Amino acid sequence: MTIGSTVFGYPRIGPKRELKRAVEQYWSGKIDEAALEQTARELRARTWAELSELDSIPSNTFSFYDQVLDTTQLFGAVPQRFRDLGLSELDTYFAAARGRDGAAALELTKWFDTNYHYLVPELGPDTEFRLAGDKPIAEYREALGLGVPTRPVLLGPVTYLLLAKSTVPGFEPIALLDGLVEAYVELLGRLRVEGVEWVQIDEPAFAADRSPAELDALRRAYRTLGGLPGRPKLLVTGYYGDLGEAFGILAESQVEAIGVDLVSAPDASVTVPAMRDKILVAGLVDGRNVWRADLHAALAKAASLLGSAREVVVSSSSTLLHVPYDLEAETLDPDVRARLAFARQKVREIVLLGQALRTGADGAWADEARRDLPQPRRDDDVRARVESLKPEHRSRAPYPERAAAQQERLGLPPLATTTIGSFPQTGDIRRARAAVRRAEITEDEYGQRMRDEIARVIDLQEDIGLDVLVHGEPERNDMVQYFAEHLEGFTGTEFGWVQSYGSRCVRPPIIHGDVSRPEPMTVAWSTYAQSLTAKPVKGMLTGPVTILAWSFVRDDQPLADTAAQVALALRDEIRDLEAAGIRIIQVDEPALRELLPLRHKDQAAYLEWSVGAFRLATAGAATGTQVHTHLCYSEFGEVIGAISDLDADVTTIEAARSKMEILEGLDFPRGIGPGVYDIHSPLVPAEDDVVALITEAVRAVPGERLWINPDCGLKTRGYAEVEPALRNLVAAANRVRADLR
Repeated sequence: MTIGSTVFGYPRIGPKRELKRAVEQYWSGKIDEAALEQTARELRARTWAELSELDSIPSNTFSFYDQVLDTTQLFGAVPQRFRDLGLSELDTYFAAARGRDGAAALELTKWFDTNYHYLVPELGPDTEFRLAGDKPIAEYREALGLGVPTRPVLLGPVTYLLLAKSTVPGFEPIALLDGLVEAYVELLGRLRVEGVEWVQIDEPAFAADRSPAELDALRRAYRTLGGLPGRPKLLVTGYYGDLGEAFGILAESQVEAIGVDLVSAPDASVTVPAMRDKILVAGLVDGRNVWRADLHAALAKAASLLGSAREVVVSSSSTLLHVPYDLEAETLDPDVRARLAFARQKVREIVLLGQALRTGADGAWADEARRDLPQPRRDDDVRARVESLKPEHRSRAPYPERAAAQQERLGLPPLATTTIGSFPQTGDIRRARAAVRRAEITEDEYGQRMRDEIARVIDLQEDIGLDVLVHGEPERNDMVQYFAEHLEGFTGTEFGWVQSYGSRCVRPPIIHGDVSRPEPMTVAWSTYAQSLTAKPVKGMLTGPVTILAWSFVRDDQPLADTAAQVALALRDEIRDLEAAGIRIIQVDEPALRELLPLRHKDQAAYLEWSVGAFRLATAGAATGTQVHTHLCYSEFGEVIGAISDLDADVTTIEAARSKMEILEGLDFPRGIGPGVYDIHSPLVPAEDDVVALITEAVRAVPGERLWINPDCGLKTRGYAEVEPALRNLVAAANRVRADLR
């Protein structure tokens, strides 16, 4: 490797979500394993071709579901309950991801501070690692057969163990390090026999605060791996933030190269004397946002590092998994488009930076580096409103006063039952949406079809016996995209898909200017649903922090300022929902934990503005209006205080896969709804299993403050699963409710 260019990873779902479709067809039995593998080979070949201008090309960045699950399978750590199913290797893999035949899926949670989700390994003192597969080797061979020598990418052993959960109380998975490192030793040996020159090992866990014992584990792991004779050269990366003390540990090891994220941590220190005989892979092009790089600034930064390492290589700041494929596929406003770069454009920026660092700038560089770009949309009224905010705009009446007023108004029973918001997006719904987009039906016809679906969902919930209903959100393509389409300052894409987990993909909107609400966004749908029933129907909104987290956000002003603008738009929507007679309003913030900075020193400032944005959105609600919020698929323990500070009347959270672990020792002063079944699995929960979870929850939360609900929205499920699951949920709640009397 010479001074040049690379990326730490690349999107894998396909420019038009080819992998998603193939995987889902395989799950439904429409194609066989051979056809699925053929789609995978075509996508890998396309990726290597698109990266051909780079000096070093990664492989083993492809996955059918998740790279952490790939590692679990590679080293023989798939839990016994999945192996006992007697399935093929591929079906065992998918069973671990989705659950099957009574075997509950692995827990799903957020990958550091991104919107990607990984499957949590389950490890115990009896776990024995071994090299049980050959995926990195097979993909290296596959690329080489196409004439492309590659750099296999592995998830690092220490990060893998730090991401795992223990199957035995008191056991720490990091205790398994020596055995896992031995399996890596075997894998590196086999890769070297194949002729692999470089291997990339990712250790992003060290962009967060780590204990002395965890840092020592990193030291021990790379003392062993770096000291191996006859191994491939090692590039160890630590993206998503500053490696801190871990950088010095790696610099003192015998690894040949270290990759650092200089976008998330532009002031990261990389001036360690031991680096003078190592390669520094400088992540200078943002791997997590869609704005064009400032090539002049990036080149200056790279040049300033030349004296701190033997060589400097230019890279993306992280894997490009988090951005869409190709800007060329989009039709966008020219002023917005001129400011953007997707994965393919970022590769080109990296290539230009590498060439400029090696040989100097040329005409192509000058064309790409020109920075006379259009300015973001500005709204002086919005800015003045943000400037005029006072503390009272973020506070409501005390909770006891609100709870009494809400109970008098709503009259809900203990263990009130509800759902999180969305109901299945059927084929008819999707076809109607596509038809109106193609002008095959009128807006009025589309609206009537959506009203018919809302009426059907209301009738179903009435029949099931839920206490608080939802309209089902048939009109919403996505919980963030829908609002982006109704707010000024946003733009959307047609093919800007990004993987969230497995086959689940999202199209994050782009916040390119000041945000405002031209007109009500949800009022007509909510009031129509409420007109069909005497039971309360929740108004459904997505919170300001989640809208930011699941969008590509402008980078020319602080996140806090953009959050306040979005919050004010939502505050106006809540006012209009109340005026229309909606008595319960849910403002979802599943991404609150997601944006939490990895370093403790940065967290207080984030929590202050993120909690403040939610309260700004909701604090205008009347005392008798019940405000709900929903959070899912994150580790909540370290932000439970912030969740309480949101001051929502009811908070619903994911808890089914973790068997109510979140409630252990929980002292939550308001209503809480721990999810009682996992909607990300196709399994229908048995009534007795739901009773057991509710009974566990009742031990921690008084019945009058405990809500019974699924883990998350039901959009991705089918009615064949949803209806019996909800009937079991209501029956279970009724059984436990009877015992409370």
